[in-house]
Amino acid sequence: MATPWTRLTAAMDRLYEFDREPVTPDKLQSGGKFAGLFAGEHVAATEFVIGAFFVLHGVGARDLIFGLLFGNLLAVLSWTFVCAPIAVRTRLTLYWYLKKIAGPGVTFIYNIANALLYCILAGAMISVAATAVGLLFGIPIPQLGTVLPPNLGWIAIVIVLGAAFTTMAILGFSKLSRFAAIASPWIFFVFIAGAVAVLPRLGVRPDLGNLWDVATTKIWNGVAIAGQEKLGFWHVLFFAWFCNLAMHIGLSDMALFRYAKRWTYGLFTAFGVYPGHMLAWMASGVMVAAIGREMHPGLMAFEAAGLAGVAGVLLAGWTTANPTLYRAGLALQTVTPNWPRWKITLIAGIVTTVLACFPIFFLKLLDYVAIYGLVLMPIGAVVFAEHWIFPRLGLEQYRAEKRGWTFNGAALAAWLGTLAVAFVLPIHLYFRWLPCWFIAVAAYTGLMAVRRRSA
Repeated sequence: MATPWTRLTAAMDRLYEFDREPVTPDKLQSGGKFAGLFAGEHVAATEFVIGAFFVLHGVGARDLIFGLLFGNLLAVLSWTFVCAPIAVRTRLTLYWYLKKIAGPGVTFIYNIANALLYCILAGAMISVAATAVGLLFGIPIPQLGTVLPPNLGWIAIVIVLGAAFTTMAILGFSKLSRFAAIASPWIFFVFIAGAVAVLPRLGVRPDLGNLWDVATTKIWNGVAIAGQEKLGFWHVLFFAWFCNLAMHIGLSDMALFRYAKRWTYGLFTAFGVYPGHMLAWMASGVMVAAIGREMHPGLMAFEAAGLAGVAGVLLAGWTTANPTLYRAGLALQTVTPNWPRWKITLIAGIVTTVLACFPIFFLKLLDYVAIYGLVLMPIGAVVFAEHWIFPRLGLEQYRAEKRGWTFNGAALAAWLGTLAVAFVLPIHLYFRWLPCWFIAVAAYTGLMAVRRRSA
């Protein structure tokens, strides 16, 4: 006899997302859905933190504007010319395509690392949303430098938000895109309206005649606060480019673009990064300057837009944590191939919620984003080389799958070797990924060419 639990389990099992095979033509999605999904994902709760940190790190106004213009352009082009074409050709997630290239052993290691890093990122988004909810209940939020959960109230809020975010991620791609399309215009409005509302507090006149003077002296004045590193144009450009490195150059967004009708849908990422990774970052910079450069996303939004601002932070966390948890669930599919996606996503959501209790991940967000992208990037380089370069050099593709290798040693060596180089390069953390991508491509191609001759 069917019980309510068995009926619920059966319904959840029907939420099939082509987890292990190519997406069929009848399931391809329109460009509008991608525009809505990316707008919702990249106008996010973490934008309140990143934009504020640029102010705390003493970025100048001109450096910020031009760095964001060009850095986000490079990110859009990376999605369009690197990630989307491979996804549209294969119709597979990165996680299952990698299995053909690197073997199940390497894929297992990568997917565990990938899922954990995604859970940390989603946890940071939940933490930011918790600062807004905590404000309503008078719960103190973590201060800069805090590592452990600050109080039981903080933990309770994180658990409630984590449960809600995980539920939406379980529902799958179409529900994510629909929710993001509804929520993203509101979230973006909160950012812009909040920034405009606090401009008079910073001394901007009604005619805006002194706006640039206020921007360069009171907001992005080029002076870092105590304990924060001074950043400039190149840091901003590279950060804007690599803050989604795992998704575009690292190819994790194959999970989304496998539903695209054409590879040019990569251009729809502009609907996310320019509102989210430029205008929202600038708006949050204005808001943090208005509250005396205190890192408190919930307070920033509340002081600027009241309860609407609190709701904006909450929804911004929701729309970004959802697809991040969705990717984490897909990453774990190859680790537990007999489990339905919803169960894996539920486990990822539980892990994410636990991690979200630790505020260090959102308070050190800039460095974490850099390290997270750097760790995953070499695998994207391996897949890029196998997909595009091997046919042009006459190298056999998918040898791991054809010959039954558990571990493609060349892929593992290129990944770990590149990371070893990356963490000793005597250049700024933000700049290391670009030379290391070329190192990974060359190392993997060279190792597989030598392996062919020695076979």
